[in-house]
Amino acid sequence: MTLKLTRALWLWAGALALALVMVFPLAVGVRVAVALILVCAVALAWRWAGRIGASQGEAPALADGARWPLASYRKPVVLVCGDGLAALFGKVPDESLALRTTGQGCYVRVSNLEQLVPLVNCLEAWRPEWCGQLGVMFVVNPGEHTDRGVLVGNVRAFRCQLERQRKRGMPLPLLLVSYLEASRGAGPWFSWEAEQAVPQVREAGERLSLLDWQRQAPDAQAQSARIQACVRLNSAGAWLDEAVLAHLAPREHGPATSFVEACAISLVPELPGKAKGNLWQQWLQCRTGLIEGGQGTADSALSLPFPDALLDLLPVSAPPSRAQRVTVIGLWLFVLAGMVALASSAWQNTLLIRQVTDDLRRYSALLEHPGQAASARREEAMAVLRQDALRLDSYYRHGVPWSLGLGLYHGERLRHLLQAAIAGYREPEAVPASAPEPLRLDSLSLFGSGSAQLKPGSTKVLVNALVDIKIQPGWLVVITGHTDATGSAEQNLRLSRARAAAVHDWMRQMGDIPDSCFAVQGVGASQPVASNDSEAGRAANRRVEIRLVPTLGACMPSTAEADLQPLSHSAAFNY
Repeated sequence: MTLKLTRALWLWAGALALALVMVFPLAVGVRVAVALILVCAVALAWRWAGRIGASQGEAPALADGARWPLASYRKPVVLVCGDGLAALFGKVPDESLALRTTGQGCYVRVSNLEQLVPLVNCLEAWRPEWCGQLGVMFVVNPGEHTDRGVLVGNVRAFRCQLERQRKRGMPLPLLLVSYLEASRGAGPWFSWEAEQAVPQVREAGERLSLLDWQRQAPDAQAQSARIQACVRLNSAGAWLDEAVLAHLAPREHGPATSFVEACAISLVPELPGKAKGNLWQQWLQCRTGLIEGGQGTADSALSLPFPDALLDLLPVSAPPSRAQRVTVIGLWLFVLAGMVALASSAWQNTLLIRQVTDDLRRYSALLEHPGQAASARREEAMAVLRQDALRLDSYYRHGVPWSLGLGLYHGERLRHLLQAAIAGYREPEAVPASAPEPLRLDSLSLFGSGSAQLKPGSTKVLVNALVDIKIQPGWLVVITGHTDATGSAEQNLRLSRARAAAVHDWMRQMGDIPDSCFAVQGVGASQPVASNDSEAGRAANRRVEIRLVPTLGACMPSTAEADLQPLSHSAAFNY
């Protein structure tokens, strides 16, 4: 990925993060702080991408002034490890990379197994277009080894490198190659593919079975040589299976073929670096009792052929371009940000609906409870509903905020319910906190002894009492008749009620006051204010009291009188 595309991706991620900050219901100060943090993070990522791009902008150095193929190169790029590297790439310093390009592919020498994974990482960063065409060729020549333990250690070390690369999510196809010395070498390549028990023969661009290859010999001598080659080939295949593939299997005890695309053997007339008493000679002597002749050679002019005929076994895929990969990553980031925004909006809408619905239910429940205390709670609940309505009206007039938008807002239905509840609310009438002192009228100044008929001279007293009474909505005028203890209790009770009713009738008629403003009761001698043992005390007990009591709904206008029951003279109220 180029520096320009990497930075563009970071900018896109930062823009999406800022959009999410606008969607989340955060306070203004918190939102500004988070936005500044995101801007700083994108700036740091911008600088970090520049440093990484500068370190990855150079190609790995090659020996002998060789040059890497262009980025558009679409043939296999094979990293070669193991034996016979000098015969394949020529005389090159051990720690240097060497490159050979043929008509079928590009081969890169990796002299040290520890360089394999770092080289793959470098090529992946420098040539991401080659990620789908990288492969590994591991060369194992039994004629170059005399110690089986050393060979097994090399194979396991190579396996560890492949496992490291596989854990990075980029497994490399493997081609296991071996060269055997034969009297009539320079023959074709023999390959075992996809766990095949019988090898295939690749020669002159053709792919033949082993039997067909033997039959196509030009003469008897060639046919005999091919039969001998087949015998040697079967022995070599058995040796590779026992000495190499058994230790190349993954640690999870899976088959070695999970790493290997194909195993290939080529017969050469002379093997460079052949050691006396090598593992191949030991194998033949152990299995057949024969001792293979020939001495090792250190001739640097000898060379080994590259397995060009087998490169078509390595899978080559054209990876997406850098722009395509960045586009895909950007789309995934957009999808992720969209999912987070939708989840946040859905949650905020759920909280809004839950809050407003609970407020409406609380107000509706308070409507069923009468009384002064319930009225105060209803006023509090209505104030909360008005705040909810103002909030939803603001969304209706100025637009829904991003935290509730994205097509998930359902507050309009709740707004109509709030408006209906507010329109049906009736504020309670203001009732004074305390009532004035009761007004006491002497019964002797109003009535004759034992009579409930008003005296002609009582008008002045009643008019003064009527002037003192400030009748207004929310006040209930309670008229209570009292007597002394003289006479029977039943007679006194009837007399007290009759005198209270007489005062009520006079005030209602003369003051044009509706019945809903009055309550009439008689208590007889049950509530004395003085002792009944003296004449003065009995005179004080004979009285009519007029009290103003604050009562919700009392003394309503005449339009509400139809809903109230008129008070009779004999009605009794207990206050």
